[in-house]
Amino acid sequence: MTSLTLADLEFHKVEAGSVLIGENKGGWIYASQRPRHQVKCPDFFIMESPLDDEQIMKISKEIGLEEKSNSWSAEKLDLILSHLSEKLSDGLEQLDGEKDWEIRCPSQGEWYLSLENNKIITTKKSRELLSDGTSSNHRGAMMDGRPRKFEGFGPMQYHKAAIETHPSKKDITALSSIPMDRENTGITVRFVISPIRKGDIVRVPNNADVISNIKVELFWTLVLGIIPSFAIPILRGMGSYAIDGWANLLFGGLCAGFVSGAFWRPKRPTILYEQGEKVTNSHQ
Repeated sequence: MTSLTLADLEFHKVEAGSVLIGENKGGWIYASQRPRHQVKCPDFFIMESPLDDEQIMKISKEIGLEEKSNSWSAEKLDLILSHLSEKLSDGLEQLDGEKDWEIRCPSQGEWYLSLENNKIITTKKSRELLSDGTSSNHRGAMMDGRPRKFEGFGPMQYHKAAIETHPSKKDITALSSIPMDRENTGITVRFVISPIRKGDIVRVPNNADVISNIKVELFWTLVLGIIPSFAIPILRGMGSYAIDGWANLLFGGLCAGFVSGAFWRPKRPTILYEQGEKVTNSHQ
């Protein structure tokens, strides 16, 4: 089965596979996109395009929800998903009966795996809702394709992650967030029918190798900042200044090293699925 239909919504099958998410560049301006990691997903089904106005209005009328088609909130999303979940439970004969299935927005891993396999259509300057909670980086991200829950307290618990596409290049994407505790316009929504992950959670380790990172930073600050700062006046015949003005040269070298670290450092390692941290799932 390569596709299925639920409530007049067509879903296309995405074969089980893996995708690399994130950035492995070492500069600290890429810190929010690290670490680069592998996500493995089982077979699932995804809508090729986000819901259009006609589809949204049709479902809204079925559940007695009279709202604008281009307006989304957590309450509206939950009502629509609850309605579709009931229909899904009645049509499970189309799916693998040995698994429990759910309908929701795609996780980040599912979205990028679908994109890599040309199963979804994206548009320029769009903001598409995901099922993941927000986070400052990929530490703690799910590596089995399940949605990532928000960990913490405060107003960000009401936000959901979103995929934003470039205003002129739809192949360039970035991760952002959308507050779902109030009405939102200008966002798109598509759904997946995906098996509920059971067993231990496999996620990106929460803790980086801090000692190793400090050693790398000290080494490259020395090589790219401090050593050139002292070498330049010596090579120009101003060796005495290298002694008398050492404090200024040291400070200048530290600044140069810091600035270089913003844009370049050696690439960080990619975390493969087998290197993920296993956490017991207490909600089975």
